[in-house]
Amino acid sequence: MSAITEETVAAPPRRRLRLAIWLLTRSFSSMLGLFLVSLIVLLALIGPWIVPYPDHAAGGVNLANKLKPPSLAHWFGTDEVGNDILTRVIVGARVSLLVGMGITFAAALIGVPLGILAGLAGGRLREVIMRFTDLFLSVPGLVLAIALVAALGPGIGNAMLALILVWWPGYVRLAEAKALSIREEPFIEAARVAGASRARILWRHVLPNSLSPLIVKMSMDIGQAILAVASLGFIGLGAKPPTPEWGAMISIARGYLPDWWWYAIAPGAFIYLAVLGFNLLGDGLRDILDPRSNRG
Repeated sequence: MSAITEETVAAPPRRRLRLAIWLLTRSFSSMLGLFLVSLIVLLALIGPWIVPYPDHAAGGVNLANKLKPPSLAHWFGTDEVGNDILTRVIVGARVSLLVGMGITFAAALIGVPLGILAGLAGGRLREVIMRFTDLFLSVPGLVLAIALVAALGPGIGNAMLALILVWWPGYVRLAEAKALSIREEPFIEAARVAGASRARILWRHVLPNSLSPLIVKMSMDIGQAILAVASLGFIGLGAKPPTPEWGAMISIARGYLPDWWWYAIAPGAFIYLAVLGFNLLGDGLRDILDPRSNRG
């Protein structure tokens, strides 16, 4: 897929936007990712109002309908207490999306300012920030998240907090590398000569010029955060029943495999589609916003 070149950077914003849309529409994988992400977002926004059995989202009990196979009345079948799985999966889209976005944006809010500050300041301050970051990066992310949730106690809130603490170092590394690459640019030197403070240089010059790779990383990280929350839910450290969270649903459904296979397939398929959508969309945004990444 073609990418925006340096000659187009100076073009008017409207022209650059049209070019970006044109490049995005030329890629089948990017459009597929955009469609899947739009579908998940749409379900998160209007899902509770379009589901066939709204009262099943809260986790009621109807044992007469338990573990019914897929049918016209229940497209994805029913679970062990008779709730409609389609309803719970759709409502769970809001939980998973909000949690994934919350983790990603909170991690970026912590990591990006620290990374840019480290890249601009240099010296002892940079060493302190980066060594502290390395301390978190030295432990595998999911292992650290499991340890933190085990210490804090199971629950969706503690799972989010643990994953935020795991996620922010990646943004420090990315923002610091970007700040190092542009801090010697002529426009940064001109701002220093003009008497601009370090804070003004950071927010008015460095941060806007670092947004492209950060947007790409955030778009991919939302999908990874959804997967990480589902993983914690699967091992019993995330959302607790009757919360309709995809990972927690699969955790319960594994006890009913293989006879009642539909119970696990539905939430598993939604996790797969959500992660695939955000990854494909992130790839498309990278081709457009960060063209140097595709150059040999």
